[in-house]
Amino acid sequence: MQLDTVTIVSILALLLVAAIILWFLYHLRRTTALRDRFGKEEYQRTLETHGARRKAEASLLAREKRVAGLDLRPLDPEERQRFGREWTQVRSSFLDDPENAVTRASALLDAMLAARGYLGDGFDARYEALTVDHGDSARHYLAGHEIAQRQARGQASTEEMRQALIHYEALFERLAREPAPAEVEAA
Repeated sequence: MQLDTVTIVSILALLLVAAIILWFLYHLRRTTALRDRFGKEEYQRTLETHGARRKAEASLLAREKRVAGLDLRPLDPEERQRFGREWTQVRSSFLDDPENAVTRASALLDAMLAARGYLGDGFDARYEALTVDHGDSARHYLAGHEIAQRQARGQASTEEMRQALIHYEALFERLAREPAPAEVEAA
């Protein structure tokens, strides 16, 4: 039984359409997964930075690879207590010296991130690494950092500095409350 030319062309056309649909579904699933992992805001910010979806998604995937190579860990109980005491001092100093409180809060978060294994050169590297597993909290780090930069230039109001501290506290709480592996095993 021989297939005629029309049948062969029809089969090839169907295979081509199926391949296009599968390709489209693969990219749609990847885009959805990246939006879910990094959050809509970070996905959009990366898209605007790179200008094209393919480049933005490649950047996000590269971030995932970089973070997979980091030795990330929760804080141990002693570190959590020490950072908690320092955070309480930062918050209590805000009324008397908001500029210094924001500067200290930023430095404290950087030290906390380094203790957790989020190593990198500068804010951008730490921020991008943080977005991989903590996209919702990373936006607080970014917002606080942007205000802290304006404050360093003398361009932030006291209310904006208060907002920076609120953003930093949201990230601090998230990073501090994750239990250490020994605590998880004990539970």
